Amino acid sequence: MSTARGEGRYGEAAFRPEQAGEGERIDFGALAYDDITMARLRALGVGPGWRCLDVGAGTGTVSRRLLEEAGVESVLAVDRDVRFLGARSRPGLDLLEADITAPDFSPGRFRLVHARFVLMHLPEHERLIRRLAELVVPGGVLVLSDAVDLTSDRTPDSPYTAAMRAMWQGLRATIGTDVSWVPSYPSLLRGAGLLPVAAEIHVPPLLPGSPLSRFWADTWERSRAAMVATGLVDDGAVDTAVRYLASDECAALSAGMLTAWGRQPGDTPR
Repeated sequence: MSTARGEGRYGEAAFRPEQAGEGERIDFGALAYDDITMARLRALGVGPGWRCLDVGAGTGTVSRRLLEEAGVESVLAVDRDVRFLGARSRPGLDLLEADITAPDFSPGRFRLVHARFVLMHLPEHERLIRRLAELVVPGGVLVLSDAVDLTSDRTPDSPYTAAMRAMWQGLRATIGTDVSWVPSYPSLLRGAGLLPVAAEIHVPPLLPGSPLSRFWADTWERSRAAMVATGLVDDGAVDTAVRYLASDECAALSAGMLTAWGRQPGDTPR
């Protein structure tokens, strides 16, 4: 089994924003994870007066909830393609189309820097974490969320497990997605100079017709070619896995979302 990391990019080799239904797929993920993200951000004190950077903002659901529910001062929503953000803008929300891996990425400094399901798709994650930490003002927080794979060798075989294993391997071979290092987040944040650091994992339930189940089904459809290329599944197996997700027979754990956070030492300027 090859473990080489592919050189394609998210949004180009897979999950292209111009593909029909891509915004809806992202929104299904948001419906599954936004509440836990917002609960963590509020617990960290995010609120009025905060300037926030939302990296890989997708369709902007977290950015808008920061403004509407947490009452932050402003949010800069960054993505390599902001087409899903432009039609959903509102006062206090600024958009920036940019590549965070570029050496000249320098959007300013913020009290909150947040990135969810972004770094797992990118190389040089240690450098990027250090760079994002540099964008946090003293007293501010860096909050990172990414997937953790729960399909170990001891996980019972099922259509779901087969599809997830093929998906992770296929995405690594095509666009470089790598979740193996995600449990290292707390150590990496500490290495970037943040203190204190902590982390938690949230695993939402897989229920027939739920936003999360629909998110995975749509994700498999968009990564089908990469999955089949691994040799772990064929088209029929992917179809079976999609049906399994939508059935009462499904008995599986979704990938978890690990969220880690760290604070930039010092007092926030008043």
